[in-house]
Amino acid sequence: MAFFGLFGKDKKETLDNGLEKTKESVLSKLSHAVLGKSTVDDDVLDNLEEALVTSDVGVETTLKIIDRIQARVKRDKYVGTKELQKLLREEIVALLKENDVDEGRDFSAPLPHKPYVILVVGVNGVGKTTTIGKLAYQYKQAGKKVYLGAADTFRAAAVEQLCIWGESIGVPVVKQQMGADPASVAFDTLQSAKANDADVVIIDTAGRLHNKINLMNELTKIRNVMDKVVEGAPHDVMLVLDGSTGQNAFEQAKQFTKATKVTSLAITKLDGTAKGGVVIGISDQFQIPVRYIGLGEKMTDLQPFNREEFVKSLLPDL
Repeated sequence: MAFFGLFGKDKKETLDNGLEKTKESVLSKLSHAVLGKSTVDDDVLDNLEEALVTSDVGVETTLKIIDRIQARVKRDKYVGTKELQKLLREEIVALLKENDVDEGRDFSAPLPHKPYVILVVGVNGVGKTTTIGKLAYQYKQAGKKVYLGAADTFRAAAVEQLCIWGESIGVPVVKQQMGADPASVAFDTLQSAKANDADVVIIDTAGRLHNKINLMNELTKIRNVMDKVVEGAPHDVMLVLDGSTGQNAFEQAKQFTKATKVTSLAITKLDGTAKGGVVIGISDQFQIPVRYIGLGEKMTDLQPFNREEFVKSLLPDL
């Protein structure tokens, strides 16, 4: 179930601007794919396949899309290259809809639990703490009471950064001394949040992936402690990925989904990169909702993901 209202003009402009480099790259490759052709033939499809793979859509998802385009061309008998962009957009949207995966959640939408607990995971450098800050800001702007938990107790910089975000936004941050048990921080955060009638709790975690067993054990312990304080918590385990890393984001998603149960994705840093196609591939391959996408540095540039609007921005009407 999607939690979108109307997709406003400001959101659309932010999406279009944030995906500008990816759009230019994709459209350039599409133009090359149909160069000198009037109909969609095998050569065009081969070129289209290359265009999608090199746009970081991913091989498996690209092959699915090509199969759908081939079937459409066969069914409609004659498909001109001028129609290819519209056809491609329709088939990508249809593919993602058929996956029946939830998409973005508007910040003003009613929450299924109180407090609604989000455990945020991801390697260092992907924009994890910044994403938490932007989530907290937008939830607060929507009238919700937010608590943050600094459970990345292995890096002083991570705790400090989260505290800076909390102070600038005006939301409390629960922390302990460096090296403290992350599960203990999560416990304290949820206790404080419950006592103060918070609506949303967001917990930061250490961004380490060099030892999956340790990571798995740590996250399992955090989850078990949370559930003792708030039944069913965490209600969302959100993996933050850096979209500008392209196929490396796929690999991180594979590793984290093996280490813990990931229930949603936030894909950051899509502005300034031509690798935005990775969102399509990740959404299709992992069958995990892409909940938010990062399209710039402003607080409101973290946007709920809408697959239809996303694809429209990549492949606009000619």
